[in-house]
Amino acid sequence: MKRVIKPWRLLLFAGLCLLLLGSAYFTFNTAVRGDGIKRGLDIAGGLYVLLEAVETGDQEVDADAIQRAITVIRSRVDELGVAEPVITAQGKNRIRVELPDIQNVESARKIIGQTARLSFVDPLGNEIVTGAHLVRANMQFNTQVHKNPYVSIEFNREGAELFREATAAWLDQPIAILLDGKEISRPVVNDIIADGRGIITGNFTFDEAAELALLLRSGSLPLELREMESKLIGPTLGRSTEKISVWAAGVGLAAVLLFMLLFYRLAGLIAGVSLVFYLTLVLGALVVLPTTLTLPGIAGLILSIGMAVDANVIIFERIKDELRAGRTVRTATEAGFQRAFRAILDSNVTTIIATVVLFALASGPVRGFAVTLFIGILCSMFTAIVLTRFLLRLAFQAGVLRGGAFGGVKS
Repeated sequence: MKRVIKPWRLLLFAGLCLLLLGSAYFTFNTAVRGDGIKRGLDIAGGLYVLLEAVETGDQEVDADAIQRAITVIRSRVDELGVAEPVITAQGKNRIRVELPDIQNVESARKIIGQTARLSFVDPLGNEIVTGAHLVRANMQFNTQVHKNPYVSIEFNREGAELFREATAAWLDQPIAILLDGKEISRPVVNDIIADGRGIITGNFTFDEAAELALLLRSGSLPLELREMESKLIGPTLGRSTEKISVWAAGVGLAAVLLFMLLFYRLAGLIAGVSLVFYLTLVLGALVVLPTTLTLPGIAGLILSIGMAVDANVIIFERIKDELRAGRTVRTATEAGFQRAFRAILDSNVTTIIATVVLFALASGPVRGFAVTLFIGILCSMFTAIVLTRFLLRLAFQAGVLRGGAFGGVKS
């Protein structure tokens, strides 16, 4: 039976396609041409510093000590106002710091390598004990002691005597705790602490208590951070490479759209609309999520474009097989999606597993590649399986899908 074109459904179909394309244009301007996506060090330029932790006390350089050093560095970098810094462990005893688009390079390099200083200060501003006197600080939770999580602290023999005298003198008064001159807590002395062991209580959540304990341990860090390597990376090359990558992505997208249009006709055009909207979802996710775009991340984005159209090719080839078998347009379309779903799911799940492993084991820009590829896979599955199917159904209801010619099959 010959289908009749229904103007209002055709108008709905065309309007939806234009809306999807318009959203893609808006998102592209916001994300790429504007400042929507945060750029990494290799694009925006900035400061790269590699630090090595050297033992200066009795404690070994272990994972906890490195994590405490990272916490101190991050608190200092936050005061510099650097957007999306990368501060992470590299190997067993090194810390990599990447500060994109930094303004005062020398100031940043100076404060990064400083040894942390923790001070307990009385109400008149006199230092009572320092981080060197602190033996341990841990988050604990015991409902018999306090209803909320709290932080237990312990001083060495010298610190215990100094703290006993201070708590006796300043009973019911606050003692401020400063890390690098910045107040991190201000507990009130409720009792004389004679044995060097006390607790810091408050309306803490588990995360807040754990963070305070980590900051206290960071102040007693018996490590020296030595600068192994540092370099200032200019933004000119990175920005130029970013522009070339954007053009490469555009040319690749145009080639893919042309291929789909030549081989699958109207179905290929619909897939092209879905593919453009797929880029909207990916770029939107990169803007909303706390991610940093790097050059390997752009490579992952370009790769995901090809993977996105691959799902449409599988679906359309299944539909063509059903049309050749004599099925109607509607039944062939539904059967094509159903039979292609398992193959699409299996291939994408295996790739997702690879990206998760890559993100977990890799570091630096390679993680950016894994993140963009992971986001791209999820978005491509949605657009291929859900959006393309919806648009094909809408086109069929509008009466524009007539016979196998819409998918490149001769009647």
